[in-house]
Amino acid sequence: MESGPRRTTVVARGAAMEQQQHNRPTWSRQIEFTLAGIGCAVGLGNVWRFPYLCFRSGGGAFLVPYLLMLMVLGIPLLYMELIVGQYTRRGPVHALAMVCPLLKGVGLASVAISFIMCTYYNIVITWALYYLFSSFQAPLPWQNCNNTWNTPNCTNHATNSSYSSTASQEFFRYKMLEQTSGVEETGGMRWELFLILILAWILIYLCIFKGVKSTGKVVYFTALFPYVILIALLINNVQLPGAVDGITFFIVPAWEKLLSVEVWVNAAAQIFNSIGIGFGSLLAMSSYNSFNNNVLKDTLTIAIINSVTSILAGFVIFSAFGYMSHLQGIPIMDLAVDGPGLVYVVYPQAFANMPVAQLWAVMFFFMLLCLGLDSEFAMVEVLVTSLMDEFYQSVIQFFKRKELFVLAVCGAACLLGIPCVMQVGIYVFQLMDHYTAIVSILFLAFFEVLAICWVYGVNRLSNNLREMNGHRANIYFMVCWLIVAPLLITVILIFSVIQFKPARYEDYVFPPWAQGVGWVIALASIIWIPLGAIHTLWVLPGSLMQKLKLSITPYALNEKQKMPYYERGGTYGNPSIAIISSSLSIPVKPPAETNF
Repeated sequence: MESGPRRTTVVARGAAMEQQQHNRPTWSRQIEFTLAGIGCAVGLGNVWRFPYLCFRSGGGAFLVPYLLMLMVLGIPLLYMELIVGQYTRRGPVHALAMVCPLLKGVGLASVAISFIMCTYYNIVITWALYYLFSSFQAPLPWQNCNNTWNTPNCTNHATNSSYSSTASQEFFRYKMLEQTSGVEETGGMRWELFLILILAWILIYLCIFKGVKSTGKVVYFTALFPYVILIALLINNVQLPGAVDGITFFIVPAWEKLLSVEVWVNAAAQIFNSIGIGFGSLLAMSSYNSFNNNVLKDTLTIAIINSVTSILAGFVIFSAFGYMSHLQGIPIMDLAVDGPGLVYVVYPQAFANMPVAQLWAVMFFFMLLCLGLDSEFAMVEVLVTSLMDEFYQSVIQFFKRKELFVLAVCGAACLLGIPCVMQVGIYVFQLMDHYTAIVSILFLAFFEVLAICWVYGVNRLSNNLREMNGHRANIYFMVCWLIVAPLLITVILIFSVIQFKPARYEDYVFPPWAQGVGWVIALASIIWIPLGAIHTLWVLPGSLMQKLKLSITPYALNEKQKMPYYERGGTYGNPSIAIISSSLSIPVKPPAETNF
């Protein structure tokens, strides 16, 4: 237990932070944040991306690097984000501007990427609703080839022939999407999908328009109900013939795959993208926590449940694959499809042959709806939180009520999603997803870790934790923050650049002009990082060298009255305080400790 001036400083600094944000709403109950965090982290990627990576990377052997990356990358970086969000009680823009003014653009970039993603991610929810409505038909419309949209090449059973297509493939391509031959051919509007897109945004608005007070109530259902359905599907699937073969394929390791660097990079990237490091979603939601909330408990709960869900989904998917392999007499490896095809083509084909097919179809697509809604809540919340933090007075003055502002945000995102519900929509979706979720997010995460772990410093971060929870971070987290996580993210970034492949959809490769549009989409978020740095150097006083020193000093952009205690005269945990204090004419004592 600490005593004396330092303990007094800690208490005063924490009190100042709490007073600064006394008007900020908080979760009605802390369990609501935990459930919202689980809902944000657990999404459609757990159901389609993780099983596919296991299939491609050696089955059970993939779990070794996956669980290792969870320990050294996922949990420490999630812990870092939740500490920053809860301590600053700000969204990602203000939080990053506080901890590292030079890299405040990382916060802006995370808001930009969340907004871009929420415009096209809702298309996946739209598809889930379309399939959900279609599942009430008997027989299921993708159960046979006796439909107006089917081609002469349609077959009720999967084959190794590249000239034939299954009934579920043709329902997805020619009935729901009515897709064109490529991005050059735009086609017309899919009015059914457009109306369902509007319905999806209405659902999202009704769930979030009251902020954390309404979202906190919705997540009790949307975060928990998918597990009921997953367990029910698993109980049903394991009783099917061939299910054991599918599960064996999933869990039996192919150890030689561990010698491939790509497997380790895929494991790190899956942990990284699944939890959502760099998107700003969990950071924004943690800013509504009470100041003394137990951060570590939430971190472990969210990260572990996220990974357990992925493994549970793997058992569900591969038991169904084993059943299909048994029915059709083809190897399991010929059934696996990457991306949306896994949940909208392969799995529907599996339960079309199950007893009571309509029941399982309704349950499965309702589960996808819940998983998608949770992640969409988080992405929209990032934008709303950040804009309200920055422009609260202007927003309220113009819109009068926060609810109308949230409606405007949802309306704008809905309009921007219209190209994805045209006949060319699947190509627009694939292009945006490739250049946003794969390219942009890696750069964002790299600079976020650089800003928080190296510039702000692990010592300051650990001191922030002590003010909130009464103890510093242990040596394990300190080492992961300072060395392991930055090194791993750098390796992933370099490997991704070296191995970068242009966007494609199935066998269709996007033309150069479309790839150029993709890079523009990527730059729409990345560009805020250098722009933020330039703006910081522009507004800070002094010579260029003084500007540079100030730009890596926490809270250098804040006015004196908005700073925590130590920036208004104390020295706790801030060796560079003399720089900022001299510019504000604040007398200070010599620094007490170092950054690292």
